[in-house]
Amino acid sequence: MKKHSFFRKTVFALMATTALATACQSNTSAGEGEETATASADSTATADQNYLSQPLVTDIYTADPSAHVFNGKIYIYPSHDIDANVPEKDDGSHFAMKDYHVFSMDNPDAKIVDHGVALDIQDIPWAGRQLWAPDAAFKDGTYYLYFPVKDKEDVFRIGVATSSSPTGPFKPQPQPMDKTFSIDPAVFVDTDGSAYMYFGGIWGGQLQRWSTGTYKTSDEYPADDQPALTAKVGRLSSDMTSISGDVQNVQIVDQDGKPLLTGDNERRFFEAPFMHKYNGKYYFSYSTGDTHNIVYAIGDSPTGPFTYQGVLLKPVQGWTNHHSIIEYDGKWYLFYHDTQLSGKTHLRNIKMTELKYNPDGTIQTITAYNG
Repeated sequence: MKKHSFFRKTVFALMATTALATACQSNTSAGEGEETATASADSTATADQNYLSQPLVTDIYTADPSAHVFNGKIYIYPSHDIDANVPEKDDGSHFAMKDYHVFSMDNPDAKIVDHGVALDIQDIPWAGRQLWAPDAAFKDGTYYLYFPVKDKEDVFRIGVATSSSPTGPFKPQPQPMDKTFSIDPAVFVDTDGSAYMYFGGIWGGQLQRWSTGTYKTSDEYPADDQPALTAKVGRLSSDMTSISGDVQNVQIVDQDGKPLLTGDNERRFFEAPFMHKYNGKYYFSYSTGDTHNIVYAIGDSPTGPFTYQGVLLKPVQGWTNHHSIIEYDGKWYLFYHDTQLSGKTHLRNIKMTELKYNPDGTIQTITAYNG
């Protein structure tokens, strides 16, 4: 596998300019690891014009936005980035998040509201460290928050917490979900009420350590000319807290029906799976990781196979790229993140922009950064 350093940052010309350096500054509280991020007012007019959209949240760092529409209102479940003074490592140790905040918006043009901490790592009995990208779902009066976190043996597992409110607080189950592992859970509820969880991420997400079905401490990747590792999908049980049946591979194929290969870094799955449905078709989107794109594939079933289509979101400022998609009042919106406020890969800020389809159902590629 063509493996670059996991935290090699994408180089953007604008980050080197004086305008961006003065516009994007961060201040970290030394005592608690909490942070605020503000843009210098006198330079905002110049530097901010280089971004398609502006940060939704500026007083804390947020990333990996999972957006949903519940009861006519937009709720966002992101990661909460902090500067934990952990050195950058290939296993992502410096992404040392400890809790989740929930945000809401009455509509896409409304002010965003921070509802505070919805779940803290201290409240998860089996958790060790690193609360990474979560997702949420709703069924029969209960809201579900799905989250990846390393257990006390430093293995990523996926847990679930419940609440009667979309903003929490959420109470976690005492154990991680059986049959799940790795990172980036994404839950899709189909129009018939059936629910599916997609999950997985290679490199720091440890998916490559489960290639035999059992966790190994060593990394095992297929050869470049072999089918790539891919996301997993499982149907959720009626109580939304466990996987019913077997977990399957999400098969992503090219236009000729051939699986994407390990060496195909521009198209193969890396992390951040997401599913949405448009005009009866299932759109599986994900990050390519070291090539920094959000790409997508289309299928006729929520479990695939999915045929690769192209790039949905080009690389943003920063190393990671992670997204979600919602429909609101007949329009579609993409939620994503970059590092506009900090210029640091592990201190990100969430954003949103409109997403548009072509007449044939393909998605118009979005360029979020004009540097």
